[in-house]
Amino acid sequence: MSHISFSELKVWNECPHKHKLQYIDKIKVFTSTEYTCFGTAIHETCEKSLLNEIREDQLDEYFENKFKQEISIIKDQVEINEVLVLDMVAQGKAILSELYKSIKAYLGEYEVVSTEESLFERIQKIDFDYDFKGFIDLVLKTPDGKVHIIDWKTCSWGWDTKKKSDPMVTYQLTYYKHFYAQKHNVDPKMIETHFALLKRTAKKDRIEFFRVSSGNKKTENANNLLTKAITAIKNNKQIKNRLSCNGCEFYKTDFCK
Repeated sequence: MSHISFSELKVWNECPHKHKLQYIDKIKVFTSTEYTCFGTAIHETCEKSLLNEIREDQLDEYFENKFKQEISIIKDQVEINEVLVLDMVAQGKAILSELYKSIKAYLGEYEVVSTEESLFERIQKIDFDYDFKGFIDLVLKTPDGKVHIIDWKTCSWGWDTKKKSDPMVTYQLTYYKHFYAQKHNVDPKMIETHFALLKRTAKKDRIEFFRVSSGNKKTENANNLLTKAITAIKNNKQIKNRLSCNGCEFYKTDFCK
């Protein structure tokens, strides 16, 4: 392998042996659910709308059709909760009704730079060729010249303070900022990063933006972790982290005893 993504890094940080099973041995245990289908559908609807590929009055129809299409793909693999699907259709439409006004309220005037922008950038300070791979959900620019990187996250009611400050959550945006600046030769001081929570069960404020700061020290720590992970992977160090067994899909299977 010559590249690593943030999701892969998270798995390695959780357990290097799990990383081996999932990314090197290619053992697949994950299956899509109603929740992953919802995330795919609402992400794509937001993307298409902000690119003006669908009109604002077409949001509901596009989302519902895309969601049902995603559900149809997995219906032969998992048992579908039809009541949950109906609830999710309504929840998605409620979230989308706040899309434009929530961005406007948070940032003011803006222009769309890109959606689903790919990153495939060389990781510096290691002795072999390795790239960071990622996709940025949304990049906006405000009149003050600032670039705003936004990552959509679907959830139920929201995130608590602990999750909002968890390094292994926020490092995603730290890497996006670092490698976006590298890709476009932009001063990192002109880049701000944000999570946008798309909250299915919230009764109001269904889209919540919050900023994630990444100064020099945090960026250094994140890059040190990245280097440590890549070096371990390159040297085939695949130690089991027994503290992370609870909830692991490989626990007590033939792959991990």
